[in-house]
Amino acid sequence: MGGSGSGKSWLSERLARVLAPNAARLSLDDFYRDRSHLSPARRARLNFDHPRAIDWLRLGKVLKRLLAGSLVRVPCYDFKTHSRMEKQTILKPKPIIFVEGLWLLRRPAIRRLFSLSIFLECPSGTRLRRRIARDLAARGRTRSSISAQFRKSVEPMHARYVAPQARQADIIFKGNCSRRQIQNLAKHIRSGLKSRLWLRAGLRTVSGRFLFIP
Repeated sequence: MGGSGSGKSWLSERLARVLAPNAARLSLDDFYRDRSHLSPARRARLNFDHPRAIDWLRLGKVLKRLLAGSLVRVPCYDFKTHSRMEKQTILKPKPIIFVEGLWLLRRPAIRRLFSLSIFLECPSGTRLRRRIARDLAARGRTRSSISAQFRKSVEPMHARYVAPQARQADIIFKGNCSRRQIQNLAKHIRSGLKSRLWLRAGLRTVSGRFLFIP
């Protein structure tokens, strides 16, 4: 978890790469509710930075099927039109599934499905710069609209719904994650997988430095 532009996709991609072929990735972004039945004008007025924008029931079903060792169909979302695409992707179950998204620890029914949780703390200025770069390139937005949404919706919703999750996270990263930190984290995830024992009760970080509590 972490705010928009905090580096969630970046970190999950690198961890999955280090732990390949035993890891797969899933993004909460693919589970935004389909808004194709609404006019473009009504879609533009919706608050997509609120947790209710997510199809939590669909996400829960997908996660439970993965944990049961089954193939799943994952929806694909088009942020340019705020609607679900016809195509779906097939995700094979893996020993390790990385799930990245804004609000993954808010709902107890979803939170209980995770063995380990990581929260990324990142300054708002850095997150805004990254969001502008991403949305200009991939989501058909203008710089002024991105900045306006960040100020009016993204940050207020971050303070209300995203940031409080840090209290429930097993690991907190402050600032950019170094290659060594990623390697260390991957090592202990791999170790926990081999022993079938997760480090949830004994793993914490302070300013991105791992501390292991006996």
